[in-house]
Amino acid sequence: MKTNQTQIPLATLRAVLFLLLALSAMAIALKAKLRDSAKSSGVSSTALPVARPEDEGFSTERLQRVHEIMQRHIDAKEISGVVTMISRHGHVIYFEAQGMQDIESKKPMQKDAVFELASATKPITATLVMMLVEEGKIRLDDPVYKFIPEFKNEKVRTLKAGVAIRHVVGPDPISKNNVRDYTSGDYDGNPPEDFNEFPAVHEITVHDLLTHTSGLMSAWAGAPVNPKGSPQQEDLTNTTLAVLVPKFASVPLDFQPGTRWAYSNWAGFDVLARIVEIASSQTYGEFLKQRLLEPLGMKDTWIGPLHDARAPRVATRYQMTPKGLVKYLPEKPFIRTTTYFSGGAGLSGTPEDYWKFGQMLLNGGEFNGKRILSPASIQLMTSNHVGDLFAKGQNSPGMGFGLGFSIVVDHAQNDTYLPDGTYVWAGATGVKTSMSPKENLILNFMVAGGGGKASEDFETAAIQAMMH
Repeated sequence: MKTNQTQIPLATLRAVLFLLLALSAMAIALKAKLRDSAKSSGVSSTALPVARPEDEGFSTERLQRVHEIMQRHIDAKEISGVVTMISRHGHVIYFEAQGMQDIESKKPMQKDAVFELASATKPITATLVMMLVEEGKIRLDDPVYKFIPEFKNEKVRTLKAGVAIRHVVGPDPISKNNVRDYTSGDYDGNPPEDFNEFPAVHEITVHDLLTHTSGLMSAWAGAPVNPKGSPQQEDLTNTTLAVLVPKFASVPLDFQPGTRWAYSNWAGFDVLARIVEIASSQTYGEFLKQRLLEPLGMKDTWIGPLHDARAPRVATRYQMTPKGLVKYLPEKPFIRTTTYFSGGAGLSGTPEDYWKFGQMLLNGGEFNGKRILSPASIQLMTSNHVGDLFAKGQNSPGMGFGLGFSIVVDHAQNDTYLPDGTYVWAGATGVKTSMSPKENLILNFMVAGGGGKASEDFETAAIQAMMH
């Protein structure tokens, strides 16, 4: 019996083969075009997902203003150098290093430079806390004493009516050529009898710490950042969270919890880091590495970069003085320690690493197939939790504060190009990352000290180049 077989004409086979070859050639050409476009836009040829600026709604021509404006800040000696990154929809469309990584050795700034993250560590710590909230090991309304008993029955300290703050004036430990009131707003000169102490209206909570409404060693609250008798930052160089953090409980609060927003520059998030240790039954470093850094591929982020293989890539930190940029010496204990994992200021890392962290947040808690948090947790973290307390505390209208981030509530009130809903945080070294869910946009700005308005100018220059 004969079977019916359909025979494909030779001409058809040739046509199909030609089409496949043409498609392959087009794919190769497109890949080369994207690579060349990435190079022209300052994007590195690493494994970062890149795209042409125009493919993500940006103007290549207008992006050149980013370079020009950053160079003006470098020429004005406000910053030594800078790395800037712009990404949209998960694709990096601009990545450039300018200026000097170290002025003395004339080393040019590199894209893989390691920067002290300083307080840009705080959003990472907040993320670890929220991971444990999702697991039911921490609740946002948990009192801190549930984890660290020393914090039970906290007191609030205020100056008595009519008593003036006695400032302590001494030599500037950085420039050493003038004097400054380095305890401005501090009480170190006041004896105990100048104060009243009252019980806290409620025990400070995890939420209070995450939102900087706890009053614990708060900057800009008319109170001491490191008051007499409290732990000092130099104490952390050879200790651990487990040893040092309970000592913060001996410091009276600066105001009744929940009544003000004032930045707990050091203590608040280090207490949260210790809570992470207790709730997870791991050290902060172990939990951080296993649950965040390794899944996201953040290979260059850790503490103590002066003591490991990253040392040659550490960007020298500078500060502005009337005589120009000078090295920030001695280096902060946060960058020198190898034992104390400060949740408030301890980490150092690269622009690429921090971009991965930011993209995970913008993706709703996921990056490259690794789920870190749920979308619900990201939404909670990036919502305004403090009403107008942040705007009043920072004299920053149109801004709110979430769980580890400031939030643009009304960009017009704040005179910023950042869209409403953008969540932002920065570090004292000058690093700053802004993430806009509305535009699916990340602006990553990395410097090592200095001053001026470079980060704000970068944001304006980046967004003016976005056409749709």
